[in-house]
This record gives sequence, structure tokens and C-alpha cells, in this order.
Amino acid sequence: MKVCILGDGLTSLTLAKTLVNQGIYVDIFLKKKTKHHDKSRTLGISKSNIDFFNKNILNIEKLLWNINKIEIYSENLKDEKILNFQNKEKQLFSIVKNHELNNRLMINLKKSKFVKFKKEINLRILIKKDYKLIFNCDLKNSITKKFFHKKIDKNYDSHAYTTIIKHKKFIRNDVAIQIFTERGPLAFLPISETETSVVYSARGKKNFSLEKLISKYNNRYKIIKINEVATFELSSSNLRCYYHKNIMAFGDLLHKLHPLAGQGFNMSIRDIKEIHNLVNFKLDHGMDLDNSICLNFEKKIKHKNYLFSNSVDFVYEFFNLESNIKNKFLSKSIKLIGRNKFINNFFTKFADNGMVI
Repeated sequence: MKVCILGDGLTSLTLAKTLVNQGIYVDIFLKKKTKHHDKSRTLGISKSNIDFFNKNILNIEKLLWNINKIEIYSENLKDEKILNFQNKEKQLFSIVKNHELNNRLMINLKKSKFVKFKKEINLRILIKKDYKLIFNCDLKNSITKKFFHKKIDKNYDSHAYTTIIKHKKFIRNDVAIQIFTERGPLAFLPISETETSVVYSARGKKNFSLEKLISKYNNRYKIIKINEVATFELSSSNLRCYYHKNIMAFGDLLHKLHPLAGQGFNMSIRDIKEIHNLVNFKLDHGMDLDNSICLNFEKKIKHKNYLFSNSVDFVYEFFNLESNIKNKFLSKSIKLIGRNKFINNFFTKFADNGMVI
């Protein structure tokens, strides 16, 4: 049995490796333009997704840096801590550098007899090929324009600014910090004893120095160097229809989130879990892969993805509102609610497992 994946991004490679491990032949169609891997980008992967990744996709333990505590602050409360998440028994999530994970997957797939890398071809030729399923992870190809253009879009009028700071050795560098500043959330995400990733999502045009901003809010690290800053526009989207015949949209084409919660790639891994389960069911019962997988995937996942992405958007708009009205009441309310152990545990599990219905 053979499937194809359009696009060679991180989600595409992760999906390909999952299917290869299930004995499925995979053709990966590369994008025309050569990609430049941004070395300032990092990913947060939840504990449950790490467990699935290591068991069913590829063991990446050596690439990970574990985070055991999350602290959330609000500038409205003079940088006072409003939420605190911690699990003494295990890490909350792990940080990995995008380019390192991408390279590890690419090297592994190139060694597999189940995988072929191909150049992009046009829609008519592709559909004539004998592929059981076509996974479209490309936001801009002709298939996307023809079948997957109906979305619920939102433009945040914001940009994300990412970099990595190098600092003196910080032995227990396992606390992720997020500060809701006047213009947007600023996150410090440890990736080693001597490096920490910084992500700042700022509304409006850039009229600030990220270096000065880091200096203002950093009270933990003795910084040696700040790497080059990368930037990208922020938006969110939810696709209205997940598939056409045996062609399934996937990855960022399905859903795109604001990065404040670090849940974009986690959602894609949860989608891959569902594909893994649906394919396993077919194989275990001696059945061929067909477009019923597309249908069942949409039925099981679409409503969960929509609710989860809207919950992330709600958090963004909540703190955005507080910043606009310059009122401390909302942060104080969240701080009070966060002291409740049941609610705290609920949010911790929600971030780890996503929407469970």
C-alpha cells in the first residue's frame, strides 16, 4: 500500500515516519523552493505527545530539554505571578529545536526503503497515480487552492519575534516563564543549561528593541549573547472541510494557532495519533486503506480541533482585553482561580492531552 504526502515540513516528515513504521510506502513531494531552516525556532511538546513520539515515531529523548514548571505573570500586576503549573512526578512538556528535529526525521526517512522523495507534480498527474491516500500539508499548492480554500481566518495584526539567548550556566533551567506585557506575551523557554529560547508576540508595527525588552523582563540569566532575531506574521485559521475524496488536508492547513500556548505542533501530533489508530484498525482487520479514513478522521477530530483552537484564541483575547482597558481585576481573578487545585490540574491536563470529549 502506498500513500503520498505533499510538503516536506516538520508535520509532513513526522506523519511520514509514523506511516513508514506501520509498513506503508510513502512518496514525499518536496516543495520547489529550498527551505532555510530558522535556527531560532523551538517547539514545546507535551508529555503525552512525547511518549507517543518516542514509542510510535522516533525516539528523540536526546534532543529534548524537559520543563517541570510554568510560571505566568502579568505586567498589569507589576510582574506579579498569577498562575503556576507544576507536576512533581514528571515534566510538563519538553522543548526541542525545530531544525534539529527536522534533520533527525529527514536523515531517518532517507535511510528507509519505504520512502521516496519526489519533485512537485501537477494535480492531474498526481490524481492519476495509484495512491490510497494523499495527505496535503502544503498551504499554497494547486490542490489547496482548488479544494481547501474555505477557512475561518483571523489576522491578529501581530508578529512573533524569536531568538535564542546564550547565558552563563543555569543548572536548574527547567522553568518556563510567560509574561503578558502591554503589547503581547513574552516567553522564556529553557533549552539547555546555557541557552533559553525567547518568543515575543507583539501587536502592531515594530517600534521596540527586543534586546531591551529581554533585558527589562529577564531576572534569571546572565546573558552572554543574543542570537539573530527571526520574525513572522501571526494569524489563526480553521479549515471548514478536511478532505476531498481520498485527499486529506493536514498540519497547518487544518488549523493554525496563536503561539502563546505553544500548541500548534501538539495539535498536529494529536491528529497523527488519530491517523495512526485508524490505519492500525485497517491493517489489523486485513482491510485496504481508503477514503473512509478521511471521513472517520474528520468525524473524530474536527470538533475537538475547533474547540481547542478557539480556547487558545480566548486566552489571547482575554489578556488583550485586560491590556486595552488597563484593569487589574481580570488578572487578579485568574490568580484567585488558579489557586484551586482542581482547576489548576484541569488546565495542566488540557494542555497535555488537548480536548477530551
